[in-house]
Amino acid sequence: MRLSASFDRLPIRVRLASVSALLTFVILCGFAVAIGSLTVHRIRSDFNHEVQDTADQLATQLRITIPPLKIEPALSYFASKSEHAIIRILTPGARGDVIASQPRNAPSLGEPQFGARTVRGYRVLSRTALVYDNGEPIGHVIIEYGRQVSEPEATVKRVELFLLLGVLAGTALALLAGMAIARRAMAPIAELTTTAAEIARTRDPSLGIPQSEADDEVAELARTLEGMLGELDAARGETEAMLARQRQFVADASHELRTPLTSVLANLELLAESLHGDEGEAASSALRSSRRMRRLVGDLLLLARTDAARVQAREPCDLAQTVIEAAGELGSVSTEHEISLDAQPAVVMGARDDLHRLTINLIENAIRHTPPATEIRVATRTTADGHAELVVEDDGPGIPEELAATLFERFVRGAGDRGGSFGLGLAIVHAVAVAHGGTVRCERSTKGSGARFVVRLPAMPVQQTAATAPAASTAG
Repeated sequence: MRLSASFDRLPIRVRLASVSALLTFVILCGFAVAIGSLTVHRIRSDFNHEVQDTADQLATQLRITIPPLKIEPALSYFASKSEHAIIRILTPGARGDVIASQPRNAPSLGEPQFGARTVRGYRVLSRTALVYDNGEPIGHVIIEYGRQVSEPEATVKRVELFLLLGVLAGTALALLAGMAIARRAMAPIAELTTTAAEIARTRDPSLGIPQSEADDEVAELARTLEGMLGELDAARGETEAMLARQRQFVADASHELRTPLTSVLANLELLAESLHGDEGEAASSALRSSRRMRRLVGDLLLLARTDAARVQAREPCDLAQTVIEAAGELGSVSTEHEISLDAQPAVVMGARDDLHRLTINLIENAIRHTPPATEIRVATRTTADGHAELVVEDDGPGIPEELAATLFERFVRGAGDRGGSFGLGLAIVHAVAVAHGGTVRCERSTKGSGARFVVRLPAMPVQQTAATAPAASTAG
């Protein structure tokens, strides 16, 4: 099971090539066993026949006469047919004496026995031959003929080696050919994968899917993917159109609500000043709720503008001056906190009202989520890499881990929110920063466990004027 699971994790082309090579290996092994068995049997059989034929020739062709001993043709004639042959002529009997041998120092092949046998690595056959005296046969002798069995065995080993190398080479070639064929077969799939990755990277489903020339499974897959992407593109277009209509509606509704809200606020302010007792308290409560509603409408209008990519009129704005104005505006609600300013010139090209709202929201967020008597530090500066930074840092409890991932999303509020906010403050900060080509991030305070918000915007060259002169003050 483990081997099967490991095999299933391999790429398809490797699996196809491996199976092809394995099948080729099995077929070649069967072929090699069959051919090898037949070839080895034939080699050994031919060797035995050669030994037998030579022994028979010795018995029929040798003419042995005495006295004196004369052998025709010479034993060397028959021995020359094989490099490692032995020929011995013995007298009859169990312990026959050697009459002649070739070569002369030939080793003993044992007692003469009729029938094939193997002695000391020699294939030995014995035959009888007549002995003549003056042309008349007077008796017989025993002729032993032997050849080394290493001769055919060496040939057998060479055949086995060639068959083994052939099996391995054939398997390797089958593997390489299988890899090449599988790679070519998988090329359309790879092309589809590359196109799909490009679509995922660009998020553009309108990119065309390459079509296969053959009407096969790959072509069917390409047509299916192209149809799916077409439907996704249409669905995305419908969704974007719907979201655009929603943003337009929110922006228009927020804009239209500002005029009646202004009128309502003016009347409620007049009523709150002129009425007394329970009626005055009711008018004051309604006035506070209306002001919150105006704030919510303003926040929604700002977010709707950024969502719809509506560009506000831009002008050079010094973040230092914006920070000073925001701190002064929040002086009435920050009496329990100490706000320290380190406003160095940091000029950006932006919408003054939106940058003011960004600064107000960051400082209000610090006031709302920190205990009384907590110091809030606000600083602006121009960095060496050409960015303007606005930093708001506090010594409060910091940002809970569960809120870190969704901190800049809309309608997200912490458990310790004591100000009854709508959860849009940091979302507006993020939207304004992005609309101005910048970023905002939250870090741990450099002086403790508090929060540190850093807004980075593209800076303009600082003009040394009274409006952008460095300022430092403390408001509390």
